[in-house]
Amino acid sequence: KKTTLEKQLEYQKSLNEITNKIHSARDTNQILLKLHGDLLNFFDADRLTIYVVDSAQKEIYSKVKTGDEPIEIRVPINKKSLAGYCATTGKLLNIKDVRDNDALHCIDPGLIFDVTWDQKTGYRTKQMLVAPVVYDRYLMGIVQLINKRTGDCFNQVDQAAVRDIAKVLGIAIFKNQKVAQSTKTAKFQLIISEGILNQEDINEAFARAAKTGKSPEAILMSDFRIPKDLIADSLSQHYNTRFIPYNDNMTIPGELLGDLKPGFFKTHVFIPVRGEDENIAVAMENPDYLPARDIIKRVIKKRNLEYCVSTREDIFRMIDHFFVGSSKNAIPDAGSIEEILGQLKTDDGDEPEENESVAQDDRAIVQLINKTIIDAYARKASDIHVEPRPGKNNTVIRFRIDGACQVYQTIPYTFKRAIVSRIKIMSDLDISERRKPQDGKIKFKKFAPLDIELRVATIPTAGNNEDVVLRLLPAGKPMALDQMGMNDRAFESFTEMITQPYGIVLVVGPTGSGKTTTLHGAMAHINKPETKIWTAEDPVEITQEGLRQVQVIPKIGFNFASAMRAFLRADPDVIMVGEMRDEETVSMGIEASLTGHLVLSTLHTNSAPETITRLLDMGMDSFNFADALLGVLAQRLVRTLCENCKEAYHPGKKEFEGLVRAYDGDFDGMGFSYDEHFTLFRAKGCPKCGHTGYAGRAAIHELLVGTDDIKHMIQNRSKIKELKAQAVKDGMTTLIQEGIRKVCLGLTDFSQVRRVCM
Repeated sequence: KKTTLEKQLEYQKSLNEITNKIHSARDTNQILLKLHGDLLNFFDADRLTIYVVDSAQKEIYSKVKTGDEPIEIRVPINKKSLAGYCATTGKLLNIKDVRDNDALHCIDPGLIFDVTWDQKTGYRTKQMLVAPVVYDRYLMGIVQLINKRTGDCFNQVDQAAVRDIAKVLGIAIFKNQKVAQSTKTAKFQLIISEGILNQEDINEAFARAAKTGKSPEAILMSDFRIPKDLIADSLSQHYNTRFIPYNDNMTIPGELLGDLKPGFFKTHVFIPVRGEDENIAVAMENPDYLPARDIIKRVIKKRNLEYCVSTREDIFRMIDHFFVGSSKNAIPDAGSIEEILGQLKTDDGDEPEENESVAQDDRAIVQLINKTIIDAYARKASDIHVEPRPGKNNTVIRFRIDGACQVYQTIPYTFKRAIVSRIKIMSDLDISERRKPQDGKIKFKKFAPLDIELRVATIPTAGNNEDVVLRLLPAGKPMALDQMGMNDRAFESFTEMITQPYGIVLVVGPTGSGKTTTLHGAMAHINKPETKIWTAEDPVEITQEGLRQVQVIPKIGFNFASAMRAFLRADPDVIMVGEMRDEETVSMGIEASLTGHLVLSTLHTNSAPETITRLLDMGMDSFNFADALLGVLAQRLVRTLCENCKEAYHPGKKEFEGLVRAYDGDFDGMGFSYDEHFTLFRAKGCPKCGHTGYAGRAAIHELLVGTDDIKHMIQNRSKIKELKAQAVKDGMTTLIQEGIRKVCLGLTDFSQVRRVCM
């Protein structure tokens, strides 16, 4: 065991090492990030926050802190908080329990501990040691240590040590601020070297910026008439990165913004924008500022981050553009959905069932529809359901997310007619026609700065109402075939089919089962400069470079069949038809596949074998169809378990036997057997998945290959049961079997598989 003297010497040595590193560091910010763990271990503390003074705002803000929360902490310099009291009085505080109000009031009657931060993070703050960081009587910051790991109070030795460290920090922060002040002007060295301005002019620009609250770049442009391009070149040269200017046509990077608020990005003065290829570009006021980079890495979990420079004003305009919108039709300061609904509240008096006085272009109605669509897009919803209820029942708006409907909002019944009319106006439908269904499309970019399209269907319902369903069609890149979760046999067979020079390949399943995604993945696989690919789609959901994509317009007689006739005269190698809806389209597809073209299409059927009998029932010639068929891929989408909270368990023997019976095949061939190590997973629920237990969806596939035996059975018009038996014999895994395989792999549970297939 170490003697007391040895412990004291070791303690003093550790203290000296920390203070020496702070003293010798050129960049205090960087050294504090590196020493963060050493400081916690030295004080045996659980958390550490180092605040720096913001004189302009009369606040202290967190420069270094423990925890994954990306939010910057700002505390007013007053006596109402522990850190604020320390900053105001310059006194060291050592609190045994911060929630002991009596003890706090003994220090100062107005002193309280704000528990909201603990409530937000789930952390329990108890002990706290707070010391002022001072240089030459000037407050530079605050050191705050939280919770001794032993559970004891911070002792006298800790108090002496934190004073020593605070003294060294005061000198270091002051020195760092002087260096920062001298290097600030260096970013405009190009402007000085070109002889346009001198150092005194640059210093004056910084002084004016400090007085007005503008950035030095804005002052240089407005007061000194420096072109923005020259400022961009100077910043780009100084930071050795590219400059990103604001423009009105910037695409909103919804998947990068996540659930973060505009205020968060404005506080840290950065915003992610779409980059090229796999890179994510981040516009920053200071790309060399390491604490900001650390926050960016925590909130944007992407490998390839490109730190770019921009002006503060441009960054703020990007933030406003991404979150609020800057087009003429976008509603400025749209606010939250709660604020918008607050404008729609009505008294429950003797009002008519529909409020005809509310116009479809009423500001609140326009805001509501725009906000609903933007929220649906942000939540990755596939559909929006607007459901007016009979009588004086409120209208319900639901989102379909990961295949399941969720209630988004309820709207007062008096506004149901105005909501439907507004959507009809946006989709160019007849607002006076309420008796029959209508179909239309919304190009949302005309109404808000979000480049998506929505397919709209209105359907008359009971009680003289109309339901509206909007399908979101966000532009996106095709998913690669090897990312679709096919088993090895299905993947190899399917890729072999789509690389054949001629024949027909069908992808089948109900609406919303991912057929279009699979077809575009297949076309991406064969999309080469030497291959001419024509597609007829309704609508064009996914665009690909190299494809010649056509939007059919049934209203004018330009349907799938007429598109195919045109394609056959346009020298195609591959033809993709969005859907085989009628006998004429199917006949032309088979004819095209027999004359040297590869034809890809979809059909609404329940299984691969059923597809064959359905087409034969439509009047197809069995011999031509058999010759043309390469294969049929049936698929479904099942909800996957949330990776963050899914719960492992050992199933009972009865549950395992139920899986074996449902599999109805060679279950042992999958390599799973019942023993003490056999584990399944079930849904639990957490904040990340909205407490549903599920997040995302995965595809399950059933691939029937057009073997010689299958072709012979088609010619003989065999029944579904016989076709299925032969396909299984040829190696086909049925939908239920593929689903059970993914249950055993822990991707989903059996209840979700049962929801989509039998």
